[in-house]
Amino acid sequence: MKKVELFENIRKEYFCERKSIRRIAGKYRTHRRQVRQAISNAIPPPRKPSERSCKILTSALKQVINQLLNEDLKAPRKQRHTGKRVYEHLIEEHAFCGAEVTVRNYVYQRRRELSISEKVFVPQVHMPGAEAEVDWYEAMVDFPTGREKVYVFQLRACYSGREFHMAFSHQNQQAFLEGHIAAFNYFGGIFKTIRYDNLTSAVKKVFRGRKRIETDRFIAMRSHYLFDVIFCLPGLRGAHEKGGVEGGVGRFRRAHFVPVPTVSSLKELNQLLLRACQKDDQRIIIGKTETIANHWQLELPKLSALPNEAFSVMDAVTARVNSKSLVAVKGNYYSVPVNYVGQEIEAHINTETVVMMKQGKIVAEHQRCYGQHQIIAELAHYLSLLRYKPGALAGSLPLHQARQNGKWPVVFEQYWQELIIRYGQNDANRQLVNFLWWARDFESTRIEKLVAQAMDLGCYHLEGIQVLMRQQTGSLLPEPLSKELLGKLTQYERPKDGVNNYNLLLSTGGQL
Repeated sequence: MKKVELFENIRKEYFCERKSIRRIAGKYRTHRRQVRQAISNAIPPPRKPSERSCKILTSALKQVINQLLNEDLKAPRKQRHTGKRVYEHLIEEHAFCGAEVTVRNYVYQRRRELSISEKVFVPQVHMPGAEAEVDWYEAMVDFPTGREKVYVFQLRACYSGREFHMAFSHQNQQAFLEGHIAAFNYFGGIFKTIRYDNLTSAVKKVFRGRKRIETDRFIAMRSHYLFDVIFCLPGLRGAHEKGGVEGGVGRFRRAHFVPVPTVSSLKELNQLLLRACQKDDQRIIIGKTETIANHWQLELPKLSALPNEAFSVMDAVTARVNSKSLVAVKGNYYSVPVNYVGQEIEAHINTETVVMMKQGKIVAEHQRCYGQHQIIAELAHYLSLLRYKPGALAGSLPLHQARQNGKWPVVFEQYWQELIIRYGQNDANRQLVNFLWWARDFESTRIEKLVAQAMDLGCYHLEGIQVLMRQQTGSLLPEPLSKELLGKLTQYERPKDGVNNYNLLLSTGGQL
């Protein structure tokens, strides 16, 4: 029986049945003092804690334990004394004869006292537009090439809780800076202060306290957008200084990366994340009564205005196109059209792309490769050369990479094999290259359907495929003549010729 139930029974028998205190105490085998407590109050009094001190654990031994625990604060987390290890130390060094549980209880109590400053936090208040937090996290995504790891940049507004997430294939400084620019554009302004971990993209060296040596590119970006920074303390202590973004990482990943998303490209993934951020604006954060979107309406006017021009994270290098129509960029080689061989090309290097420019005109664009000594070649860049050297097509690197990257449709391979059967290898290569040269200006999916239709009709010559294209576009149908044009044609009407006109010509000696 619980004590409160015992008090209830005692009170019923005393007040309702009018039994004496002695009789009630005898019935429930309890002291009359407890009966009087129940009569005076239905709630049992709290149990008094024991004030007896542990005599076996003397003050000298406690001092020894305190010293061991203080030294543990400087030791690695996994190499500190446990209660059992302290107990063994007391036995070996101080001839302790007490129980292990006595030592363990004191170690537990003392360790809680020592760590209270690290485990207890002071609630903070955030003003609108005053502060934001930045962090990275990882997630797995299914691409056409398989399951790959992506690195997601997150910037979170501390007041409203609004978040921005953007995925990158690599976690480098360019991605770090590009994430800021995209986030500022998404929020429509700049926060006064942004809080960071000690990321290598922003910090070159960490000193004691808050002093840091920052990277030049990060300082330039901060100067461009004019915001202040706060770097968290290193280690586990610093993680608690930006708890909002740390908690947001787990929540967002569970909400929008489960199950593992399947996308065709990184661009599609970022579009998916953007919609997820907009959906989360309708979420109500625990402890608040309104949605994130409502709080954001109060925060947006407090942000600093965006500068007229965005900060450029692009790296630009100038290189000469070699005899294989390749340009060396960051340890890798990228192709350009063969008519630029021997010329200098300006390469604009972004986080995910490498854009080749000549006199302000884009001549080629590739997905950036983060390997070393790799060649990235586009088949379309070599077609003008292959028209004169069609025999080089079969063993060419651009064709091999097009097959690997899924840019060489199966129907093209079937078309090529049919050409070889009908016309032989050399003539088939020539016709295929001419076809690719003609088809480069059309949409790839449309050309695939057109080739499949031509093969069904038994048409393999380029001229026949071009006829099918003109039929689909309607360019073979005659244009109707307008009434105005029909009226103007009457001026060219002539009488019908006959024998009389011929005799007239003879009679004049051929002169009219």
